[in-house]
Amino acid sequence: MIAMAVSNTVGRLDLVEREVPSPGAQEVLVRVRACGVCRTDLHVVDRDLPGVRPGLIPGHEIVGSIECLGADVTGLRIGQRVGVPWLGSTCGTCPFCRMGSENLCDAPGFTGYTRDGGYSEFAIADSRYCFPLPEGYGDAEAAPLLCAGLIGHRSLRMAGNSDRLGIYGFGAAAHIVAQLAIAEGRRVFAFTSPGDAQAQEFARRMGVEWAGGSDAPPPTTLDAAIIFAPVGGLVPTALAAVRKGGTVVCGGIHMSDIPTFPYRLLWGEKVLRSVANLTRDDAIQFLALAPRVPVRTEVIEFPLRSANEALSTLRQGKLSGAAVLIP
Repeated sequence: MIAMAVSNTVGRLDLVEREVPSPGAQEVLVRVRACGVCRTDLHVVDRDLPGVRPGLIPGHEIVGSIECLGADVTGLRIGQRVGVPWLGSTCGTCPFCRMGSENLCDAPGFTGYTRDGGYSEFAIADSRYCFPLPEGYGDAEAAPLLCAGLIGHRSLRMAGNSDRLGIYGFGAAAHIVAQLAIAEGRRVFAFTSPGDAQAQEFARRMGVEWAGGSDAPPPTTLDAAIIFAPVGGLVPTALAAVRKGGTVVCGGIHMSDIPTFPYRLLWGEKVLRSVANLTRDDAIQFLALAPRVPVRTEVIEFPLRSANEALSTLRQGKLSGAAVLIP
């Protein structure tokens, strides 16, 4: 099989040929039909995350069909279309797993980070962490639901019952979250890199009430804000924009250092919190919700062999919506 694997050169992927892997007892072999390109993949390839090994196959927004079932797999069938997300496995025994917070598992496995992912023609996945996908979405259109959608949905829940919601960084996750928030009757305000007219127009097209640069104050005080851009400097900016008692949610897995800021920005019982990974229950809830909204994803397709180009486009902030690799 053909795959794109982490190179010895930081920031690059190599085209490699591998044997098609065989599934273990609880695993399935998935023929990859599409794999989204997530900002977390950039953090893997650019070594922002620790422990990345050369030869790793990234990609955790996998849409594919089951080719082979492990001996102990139940509830799935050959030929079934499934999605494979970031959370690839959990231990099931640590305190967090036992309390229902498997997203905080002490010994997790992550698709495309600690185990090979979907920048490939085939992928192995733990059957217990695969999800049937709703009808009405093509393979490419479904791919961003599996991380941008799932993490975005969890971030929105963490933002609480906020009427006026700010979103900092308007990319793949934000364009899904905006649709969810607007469907719930919230007012959404989008913040992009200063001067990024393309992203601001994209946000308006998604139905937001206002779009502007992150260096501009919002037209009204916010109840909550979600930060998707991996820019630590946006934390004090967002804290300054929310009301007393408001919440700022950091929705990414990696962020540059947060600069010092006066305590006054946090005072007033404001809440600053992060979102870590997802739970299987998150996936079940969101994948049922998405077609009811309905959430529509905007994607740009790249051939699998052009994964470096797709990552570069994302790195440079030139994408509206989500990039998706097609084997």
